[in-house]
Amino acid sequence: MIDAHHHLWEDLGRRDYDWLAGLDAIRRSYTVDDLAAVTRADRTVLVQTVPTVEETEEFLATAGATPLIAGVVGWVDLCAPDVADRIAALREGPGGDTLVGIRHPAQGEADPEWLVRKEVVRGITAVAEADLTYDILIQPPQHDAAIALADRVPGARLVLDHAGKPAVADGGYQPWARFLTELAARPNVFCKLSGLVTEADWTKWTVEDLRPYAAHVLESFGHDRVMFGSDWPVCELAATYEQVYDAARACTSELSRAEQDEVFAGTATRAYRLTSR
Repeated sequence: MIDAHHHLWEDLGRRDYDWLAGLDAIRRSYTVDDLAAVTRADRTVLVQTVPTVEETEEFLATAGATPLIAGVVGWVDLCAPDVADRIAALREGPGGDTLVGIRHPAQGEADPEWLVRKEVVRGITAVAEADLTYDILIQPPQHDAAIALADRVPGARLVLDHAGKPAVADGGYQPWARFLTELAARPNVFCKLSGLVTEADWTKWTVEDLRPYAAHVLESFGHDRVMFGSDWPVCELAATYEQVYDAARACTSELSRAEQDEVFAGTATRAYRLTSR
């Protein structure tokens, strides 16, 4: 089993985690040992939390020394003219062979068209040429740009984080469902079955609240382009790791065993080019 999306942060005093403001339930250190204590996974993918190269370098070193972590989705400045050189430098450092993708949280950009700015597309093209994925973290204002990006870099492997963040708590289904269907028509895009519990009502969500969204993800992308991610420890705002895992299993229970194996291992292995170490 592969958990294709989790985070770590060990020392809140070392850098600014401004997005944790007000999230007191998870404003503490989360270490590799904490992950090992809760995960069901044999291997995991560690994803960036802040837009700094320093964090990525630390994550790569951690992954290089931790067999549990099979890959790192890190950060580089996509707008820099020497993106390719910066990726190469990360690969040359400790644990550099565990770099499998790049992410910049586009949801935090004021410009809803940020993903399709000329310099950003150039940077994501460099990511693709390095045989890395690009993880797309967006909210509804960036939906159109995500579709346009998939068309502009058809050779890139793109991964939509958290199913595009549907408004589960409000029962919002459209226009999210139309967006997902349209994005899934681009064969170079994968989708993470992750983050749904924190888009639901944190205090009273049920599996039935999540089921229609998970079903549409699977219908749109197919089991061979969907991958499970816990989004731990962010998920702890609404659920334990165990509850997230059990909910994902419940939402995929109608799939065959082989299809479930794709969602819980195969898709992540292919998308991120994960190898045994």
